[in-house]
Amino acid sequence: MAMRSSQLLLYFYLVLPFLATLALAADPLFQASCISTAGNFTANSTYQANLNTIFSQLTSLTEFNYGFYNLSAGENPSNINAIALCRGDRNQDDCNSCLNDTISELRQRCPFNKEVIGWSEFCMLRYANRDVFGEMESSPNDCLSNTQDVTNADQFNQALDVLLNNLSSRVAAGGPLRKYAADNSLAGDFQTVYALVQCSPDLSEQECGDCLTLAKQGIGRCCLGKMGCRVLSPSCFSRFESSLFYQTPIPLPSPPPSPTFPPSSTGGKGNNATRTVIIVVIIVIASVVGVLLLISSFCIFQRARKTREKVATVDEVIRAESLQFDFATVQAATNNFSDASKLGQGGFGAVFKGQLPNGQEVAVKRLSRNSRQGDLEFKNEVLLVAKLQHRNLVRLLGFCLEGHEKLLIYEFVPNRSLDHFIFDRAKRAQLDWERRYKIIGGIARGLLYLHEDSRLRIIHRDLKASNVLLDAEMIPKIADFGMARLFVLDETQGNTSRIVGTYGYMAPEYAMHGQFSVKSDVFSFGVIILEIVSGQKNNCFRYREDVEDVVSCAWKNWREGTAENLIDPTLIDGSRNEMMRCIHIGLLCIQENVADRPTMAKIILMLNSLSISLPEPSQPPFFTHTNIKSGISSSLAYDSMVSKSETLPLSKLEASVTDLYSQ
Repeated sequence: MAMRSSQLLLYFYLVLPFLATLALAADPLFQASCISTAGNFTANSTYQANLNTIFSQLTSLTEFNYGFYNLSAGENPSNINAIALCRGDRNQDDCNSCLNDTISELRQRCPFNKEVIGWSEFCMLRYANRDVFGEMESSPNDCLSNTQDVTNADQFNQALDVLLNNLSSRVAAGGPLRKYAADNSLAGDFQTVYALVQCSPDLSEQECGDCLTLAKQGIGRCCLGKMGCRVLSPSCFSRFESSLFYQTPIPLPSPPPSPTFPPSSTGGKGNNATRTVIIVVIIVIASVVGVLLLISSFCIFQRARKTREKVATVDEVIRAESLQFDFATVQAATNNFSDASKLGQGGFGAVFKGQLPNGQEVAVKRLSRNSRQGDLEFKNEVLLVAKLQHRNLVRLLGFCLEGHEKLLIYEFVPNRSLDHFIFDRAKRAQLDWERRYKIIGGIARGLLYLHEDSRLRIIHRDLKASNVLLDAEMIPKIADFGMARLFVLDETQGNTSRIVGTYGYMAPEYAMHGQFSVKSDVFSFGVIILEIVSGQKNNCFRYREDVEDVVSCAWKNWREGTAENLIDPTLIDGSRNEMMRCIHIGLLCIQENVADRPTMAKIILMLNSLSISLPEPSQPPFFTHTNIKSGISSSLAYDSMVSKSETLPLSKLEASVTDLYSQ
């Protein structure tokens, strides 16, 4: 019975915080201030590009700065300065989730405002076309109060006043890492008041104190006698409730202890011997104490590490279970994996469209039974891919394990894959240049997240038009991480004896020698750019009376000064300068020398700023194609998650969610 009780306590201790983080997705306390006096920006402007850079950085935070982030992007007059502040009792995952949701809300509520502030329950985000760091600002502000009254207002208000004063003093004296405090106080015999105050840590002690004083005055104007209240401003906020609403904060690092020295002796020569003996004794004692402290510290550290590892393991197990779907549910959602529900078939298995009991549409990838991967490894890889969260990546919702069955459940993207549109003579007319340019930019941002901004460094290794899905708004989402490679943060390239991927998209150093890096994905991205501009598949490009690959044709026309011949003739409207610039960028990406290819960060700058001059591209590698047949091929929906006949043969070990790389 005691064992069952302890297990139940452990379950609630670990699961309830996890469920609390899920509640972040729908924050009823969200408030936004779209500051119209600061002006607006236009769509596809440099300002918007800089803002997207800020958002991309915020959605991929890896270093926990105790909930405070100061970011900037661009140069005058389109520069942006941003401050993100998470509540002091939230961890990194909570902070990331809150900031992601806040960004989504601000995109909808203030789509073109240059200066914006958003307050969620667990975080605040503000950005502006001016300096905001170190500036105490109390306006705009907001006050949200609970409509219910406390039973004994006088006692409650008196206890609240004392509590807020104490908390404000503690917070104002806080250091540069975090200015946060929360506590409670008795308000009579049967009531307790809980309060929390926080300042942006870039404020001075005086500025923080002034900001909290104004916040307290705001409570006095709108919330006295109420059971709860939040006062929000750009630089600080206060909140109180009649029930507990905060958690124990993550402790800040302790400052190093100041060195201590034995007092100096001022006696005469007769005391030299005594002084020497004392010094020797002190040194011996200090040495012994130091050794004992070192041993004790090591033991404590080992015990703490093992405890953390144990808790982390339990937490990962719980998180894995939260992502696991019941097989019967998935079977019913796909009508028992019927042919009518089937979206595609490939080397990794079949993909089916399904609908969950809550009405959500999903794509279910049924992995081939040839995989030798064990259940534990499969779960670990699912957890890995599930951590990749970006607007331009297809989201993995979960998995299912049942006997030999291994299923992956993805979000359903209704508009199928890019090649379904771009290589179809009729359908590619639906993609005008504005949409194609946005698709190029979206793919670039997704790759930048994989290469640099996510917690992990991911090399996709099979980027192609059929692995880019389009949602209902034609926003691109990179999919199929079945052949991806994971790097630790300081690794930049790797080697493999198993060459997997698709001819025409593979970089030469990978196709011939098995060497891959972020520049391998850059090469594939360059081919996709040329396909999007031309509207034709890379190995079926029709030029005059000949059929050749798009790489050869692009280089030939560039060298002859006739690069406009590459542009899709259906693109009647749109900026010819942007099209030519994309051809230029595409040629830079497919250069044979790996070092000459730009990084994805550089490519995004090239796409967003027409003022940046581009270097001359060098000759790309040329591939010899035989038996190339004319005609345009279209792909099935979710071909992004199945391999096609043109894909190189896969070994049985390749049929996994990701291919972890280690040396």
